[in-house]
Amino acid sequence: MATLSPVEIIAKKRDGGALTSDETHAMVAGFHAGTVPDYQMSAFLMAVYMRGMDNAETADLTLAMTQSGRILNHDSIPGFKVDKHSTGGVGDKVSLPLAPLVASFGMVDPMMSGRGLGHTGGTLDKLESIPGFNVDLSTEQFQQVLRDVGCAVIAPTADVAPVDKTIYALRDVTATVASIPLIVGSIMSKKIAEGPQALVLDIKSGSGAFLQEFADGVALAESMIAAGENAGIHTVAMMTSMDEPLGAKVGNWLEIEETVEVLRGGGPPDVVEVVVAQCAQMLLMGGGAPTVAEGAAMARRGLADGSALAKFVAMVEAQGGDARLVSDDEAYTEAHKPRAPFTAEVAAPADGVLVAIDCLEVGLSSVGMGAGRQRVDDVIDMAAGVVFHAKCGDEVAAGASIATLHCGDEALLAAAVERVGKALTVEKDARPLPTLISHLVDKDGIREWAPV
Repeated sequence: MATLSPVEIIAKKRDGGALTSDETHAMVAGFHAGTVPDYQMSAFLMAVYMRGMDNAETADLTLAMTQSGRILNHDSIPGFKVDKHSTGGVGDKVSLPLAPLVASFGMVDPMMSGRGLGHTGGTLDKLESIPGFNVDLSTEQFQQVLRDVGCAVIAPTADVAPVDKTIYALRDVTATVASIPLIVGSIMSKKIAEGPQALVLDIKSGSGAFLQEFADGVALAESMIAAGENAGIHTVAMMTSMDEPLGAKVGNWLEIEETVEVLRGGGPPDVVEVVVAQCAQMLLMGGGAPTVAEGAAMARRGLADGSALAKFVAMVEAQGGDARLVSDDEAYTEAHKPRAPFTAEVAAPADGVLVAIDCLEVGLSSVGMGAGRQRVDDVIDMAAGVVFHAKCGDEVAAGASIATLHCGDEALLAAAVERVGKALTVEKDARPLPTLISHLVDKDGIREWAPV
């Protein structure tokens, strides 16, 4: 049967029909080639937004977007290729210690990441707080770092899923961003093009997540897994909580500091828990550990013995960054690290238990102090951010500091102090805490995650 014309494809989806693989590929390829104009693609995107796509259609859309550009091949580089992707959150710096930890076991992590979006920080922005760190490597440079170090973190190259850039630009101005099929196509087309053999997804829900409802997160996970498996990539998802900031530090350089703390065998327990669990799952998928429990034990040893830190330092150096800032030379780090000229404390309003932190408000406050962008051309203040001294469930005393805010502008700092203060809830009695890692989702379904 002949493939429908663009108008017929749009009408079919508008009326709730399921598109064939050929129809979806024709629409995407035509738009990339210029034979399908912007107005028809905009209508198609709105039809998808309104009518949705099943997982098979979404997988076809993702593969069509992937095939608009280069799909990397790392066969010449020894080691199992595995990556991870997080849907983002406040204080989520897991990728930064995870990639070198995985590489310390002889695996290869070819990570292409993004910048801050809305209230969430971006991995690339955080790495660029290290002076000289270059995220804009060519494919050849990227693969050389992978060969030498085992991990590299870069921005997507221009030839990777190029149609995504033009489709996203249309989504941004046609109110079609918040669509699971379109989100999956955008994220997974680039992840597939990276060339991994396996992929672990970190799907967050809660007040600081883009998809706050758990059920929406599971639906996203299932669709992303279907897209990955359709492309021949073993894909699983871990469902994690973003009901409070992850770790103690929020902000670009501040999260690099916390990354180094984790890689030195310390750091906040919640960050360590997620890093260890995801590393264990990646080791299991790559044949580096026979069970998740043994993978977790290996991960903890890699953090404790300095091997993961050595990989991180090597990656920073290979990508042009000032590696002394993330090494064991604490005197050099203290003298040269980005430093905000103004700080202020946010105090507990009463004696009691810190039962809630409005994660979204903290993220927006950090952006408001300059740690993120409110416009595309904004220059980020790499030293701005928030350092928490208490987590949900902790007892606090009235007037004691719950958080220290760092900022380059006193007026912005004052506004953030007020905003973060309103984001904190202190009550007499404790509330149950959400489970940090609740479930694992794969192609066979969803099951509870057993702590490791």
